Amino acid sequence: MIQRSTSKPQRRPNNKVKHRWKSLTLIAIIGFIFSMTIIYSESNLNGNNPLSFYFNLANPYVRYVTISPGMRIEEIADKIASTIAWTEADKQEFIDSAPKDDEGTMEGFFMPGSYWINVDAKGKEVADQGMAEFNKQVSTKVLGDKKIKSGTQKINLETAVRIASIIQREAAGPKDMNLISGVIWNRLFKGMTLGMDATLQYAKGSSEDWWPKVVSADKKIDSPYNTYSNLGLPPTAISNISIDALKAAYAPQKTDCMFYLHDKNRKIHCSKTYEQHKNNIQTYLIGSRKNNSSTN
Repeated sequence: MIQRSTSKPQRRPNNKVKHRWKSLTLIAIIGFIFSMTIIYSESNLNGNNPLSFYFNLANPYVRYVTISPGMRIEEIADKIASTIAWTEADKQEFIDSAPKDDEGTMEGFFMPGSYWINVDAKGKEVADQGMAEFNKQVSTKVLGDKKIKSGTQKINLETAVRIASIIQREAAGPKDMNLISGVIWNRLFKGMTLGMDATLQYAKGSSEDWWPKVVSADKKIDSPYNTYSNLGLPPTAISNISIDALKAAYAPQKTDCMFYLHDKNRKIHCSKTYEQHKNNIQTYLIGSRKNNSSTN
């Protein structure tokens, strides 16, 4: 007689479950690495990375620094100095390492984005890092762009950078940039003053406030950067620029507009004549302020 065994059978290890957990773990690791890559890539484009604190904490020998488009060179020096404890001499070395011409140090040639910077890096080393990135991106994304090739052949880079720096500070975002470029070029071709508030901010700026609010009296500031009283472009760029702004300088939107303004929602409104511009001021700025005050 065959008797049933009373001992409990032993289960064979479930290899499928083990493999499944290994696969899920591998997928999670790959997903994390991919996410970090996306975040890093986007931060290079946008100059903003919320994880910089954690990156810096993970590696004591380098610091992760983000430089936003539209910052002036002294402002960038301040940002880096607060991250890797530069001295005033280091900051000045950084500023002095920018390209120069007869007018002095030139703005606009440090590419915004995110950088790994050695904690003991000196001013020139960091400046070279930012300018090398500028040359790399401009060569591939702007000068090598077939869509704007004709513009790059007509306008030298230094002029385009000066225009792009104004566009960068004046625009409410990339969607405005080509239109603002068109207005700037129209005014230049007509022999008009540019009348750009951003250039007055640059003239007024100091370490207390690099981009102070402009008031009507500022239009009489005695400065080569006062584009209300001086014809043509300012002697140098007024900020460091994004690729979008530089492309816009080379490829202005065709428009009859000679003036523009942004309303309270940062929507742009352009006009062909000064009378139309005054009506826009009344409608979108003065009238808007009155409506707000009456409802509060």
